[in-house]
Amino acid sequence: MSAGRVLIAGASGLIGTAAIAAFAAGGWDVVAFSRRPPEVPDQVRFTHVPVDLTDGAATRAAVTALTPGPTHLVYAAAYEKPDLVAGWSDPEQMAVNRAMLGNVLVPLAAGGGLRHAAVMQGTKAYGVHLHPIPIPARERAPRDDHENFYWHQEDLLRELADRHAFDWTVFRPVQVVGPAYGVSYCTPPVIGVFAALCAATGLPFGFPGGTIHPVRQVVDARLVAGALVWAATSPAARGEHFNLTNGEVFSWQELWPALADQMGVPCAEPRPVSLAGELPRLAGVWDGIVAEHRLRPLPLLDVLGRSHQYADYTFGHALTTMPPPALVSTVKVKQAGYTRVFDTEVTFRDALRTLVERRILPDLTGAGAGRRTADATGSAR
Repeated sequence: MSAGRVLIAGASGLIGTAAIAAFAAGGWDVVAFSRRPPEVPDQVRFTHVPVDLTDGAATRAAVTALTPGPTHLVYAAAYEKPDLVAGWSDPEQMAVNRAMLGNVLVPLAAGGGLRHAAVMQGTKAYGVHLHPIPIPARERAPRDDHENFYWHQEDLLRELADRHAFDWTVFRPVQVVGPAYGVSYCTPPVIGVFAALCAATGLPFGFPGGTIHPVRQVVDARLVAGALVWAATSPAARGEHFNLTNGEVFSWQELWPALADQMGVPCAEPRPVSLAGELPRLAGVWDGIVAEHRLRPLPLLDVLGRSHQYADYTFGHALTTMPPPALVSTVKVKQAGYTRVFDTEVTFRDALRTLVERRILPDLTGAGAGRRTADATGSAR
């Protein structure tokens, strides 16, 4: 018997694909809304509905056509401007994101069967992109006084929940890490592409950020997905905000040797470079790597999405002084009952390994050479 029917909007993204797998494993009937099909293991059972959430009429029609109607919503979609960081303060971006949530949530709530909705925010809720934040940032702090699409979406969520009597939870994950590609905020494909391009061109694979190394936090996409499943039925999650991290801190520079080891390239001394500027200029080299390693025939920017812009931001490219620390507390979610944690090195290694297995990134360790030879003779797949 199904645990319930969950609609995952933004299902092809980093959190969405992890959520599909987690809910399906928990016995849920999963419906996925996204423009392109989500990439999940073959054994994961779900129904995909291709829809552009910015198209209000099409989205409303897709929601009302669902029979039976979903009992739960996971909203993991986001609209981003081409200039990723500058777009965070753009009024048009805020308006589009509010409208997208409304296109899904208004008809879903009106159907009368919705019991719980979960939406995503992040550390920008604390104004981390604008000013120093308390250390650690806690969910009980007053709403930070700046324009942000999070507030527009949350106000809509609260209004509809009051009107239609469903529960809600807001999650604030820090930088999410997983095996996604072609998205806006996922560093593993950027790291893997950079390693492959360095190997192909003879450039050193050194940490590309600056000489300033702030302490960082990330969260594994699988941890976020587990939190979404937990919140769907947990009374302790109703009407609450929760930060999410792996449960530890790290430094990019100290993590870099493990990333080099996972990709099978030598780790060099730090070499400051803007990946947003450098990687697109090597698109032709990437095409050669795709052909040599028989990867999926994806152009460079289809692999990177806009994540190379975000990589410059999180790697601290061009920083000349140490920025204020930006760390959040996860005491609240653990006290509420969700206690999962991840080793950050394992998180990155798993994401890179999965991208290699999916033939998005090349296997540079030497282990893939035999498989490619076998493919050529038709004796293995």
